[in-house]
Amino acid sequence: MSENRDEGVSIIPIGGLGEFGINMMVYQYGDDIIAVDAGLMFPEADMPGVDLVFPDITYLYENRDKIKGIIITHAHEDHVGGLAFFLRQINVPIYGTKLTLALAKGRLREYGVLDIAQLNVIHPDDTLQLGCFNLEFIHVAHSIPDTVAVAIHTPVGIVVHASDFKFDQTPVDNRLTEIPKLAALGEKGVLLLVSDSTNADRPGFTPSERSIHSDLNGVFQRTTGGLFLATFSSSLHRIQQFIDLAVDHRRLIAVTGRSMINNIRTASELGYLDVPHNLLVDAREANRFAPHEVVVLSTGSQGEPRSAMALIAKDDHAFLHIDSGDTVIISARIIPGNELSVRHMINHLLRRGAHVLHEKNANIHVSGHGAQEDLKLMINLVRPKFFIPAHGEYNNLVQHAELAEEVGIPSDNITVAEDGDLITLTSDFCGVQGKVPAGRVLVDGKIDMGVENIVVHDRQQLAQDGMVIPIVVLNSNSDELTAGPDIVSRGFVYMDESENLMNEAKEIVIHAINHLSPESRSEAETVQEEIRVVLRRFFKRKTDRRPMVLPVVMRI
Repeated sequence: MSENRDEGVSIIPIGGLGEFGINMMVYQYGDDIIAVDAGLMFPEADMPGVDLVFPDITYLYENRDKIKGIIITHAHEDHVGGLAFFLRQINVPIYGTKLTLALAKGRLREYGVLDIAQLNVIHPDDTLQLGCFNLEFIHVAHSIPDTVAVAIHTPVGIVVHASDFKFDQTPVDNRLTEIPKLAALGEKGVLLLVSDSTNADRPGFTPSERSIHSDLNGVFQRTTGGLFLATFSSSLHRIQQFIDLAVDHRRLIAVTGRSMINNIRTASELGYLDVPHNLLVDAREANRFAPHEVVVLSTGSQGEPRSAMALIAKDDHAFLHIDSGDTVIISARIIPGNELSVRHMINHLLRRGAHVLHEKNANIHVSGHGAQEDLKLMINLVRPKFFIPAHGEYNNLVQHAELAEEVGIPSDNITVAEDGDLITLTSDFCGVQGKVPAGRVLVDGKIDMGVENIVVHDRQQLAQDGMVIPIVVLNSNSDELTAGPDIVSRGFVYMDESENLMNEAKEIVIHAINHLSPESRSEAETVQEEIRVVLRRFFKRKTDRRPMVLPVVMRI
């Protein structure tokens, strides 16, 4: 990329445009780079064995000497969860609000990078100079406290990076989105707005967080048995409402799930949660009390297999159990891709006689993201010349672009981009003018153990069609077939009922070996490949399936 400053600011979505999660946006001018957010995403159904997904930061690694810092807008995993992965490769200053950095410390400590992290607390009233970029911060209402939008004063004009927001007029913490700051920026003249598209398909304004209080209160009033509440451990406004209702209805509070326990402790210590500690009981002691005396706060709103609520649902939790007549509230949006796991969890809960309330059958969840009218209001307050929709799948970005047109931004001034696009911004132009390396890094187990796409493909094939292991023994002197073939199958067919198929497969293998030249039979790799090819063709023809064939060739 040329570094001629006349070419303007380069804006590069490393992640978060075209998917939900791994949010990271890069702004570059000459030798100065800043990044906004460093998120992760959880694996989709077609990623067997993958634990976490991070953005590919190859471009940043190649330009690491130019990076002046990373700004984290808030403490949701899709914005901060990739920070440890980033710091393993590039150590630069990190800036975030007090709560954001406090919650991030747990994951940084877990992955052994907290000691090297350069953490710097910012406040919405602060300004920050990073290279040629002057930054100011705007508090915005979201489902977690201490969320900020970022106004980036660049050499070509002001860029407002709106992050996640909504215009909640009655927020739980009484901290409104700072509309006057946004309007003042609009008066100055904003060159570009980059704005959250998560709810671009939802009409109206997103309701206030307090709007579900009455319905939640009704559930507390009606529930005479055990009450279990599952939500994101970072949804602190929701958790505060749960705590307040527990106080009102004289229920003790038991907390389960490591992230839930850690986040409540941290937020309480910093004053972001009001938790009456005399009402907290150890979850291991919850069964000592009558069911109507306790409410359980739990992780697992997405049905994650090892989460607390998923374990409770299958009666696999060490000390918490569902009884017939108990009520379970799943107070969270089901993230696209998690529908099946949540459905399985709900089915397990219902089998145990629980009443299960979720966003599709009760008013017990409200989004932290602005809907269409919120998004239009942001545009009208900021009044940008150019617009880039961010955060969401491609259809969300397109719908947000259409909303921007409705409020008067010309279509030529709207850029619908995807990860890896190199967007050039000048005072009179904004558009894609190239590509940089981008994509996903799949992690299996430890954060420094990546998984290649071919490995995931193999896992998908094994899950779909199983595997077949043909075993043959060749004479080490004559290279003639001495024993076998024996065939072992896993996940392909039931051997006891497929005798004819397997006998025919054995004949295919014998025929293939016998027709190889002596030179070829002397090379184990050649024999293995021949067996693999002929069996793959045979099984495809006979069963219309493609099991993974793993030949074993031994010599005696």
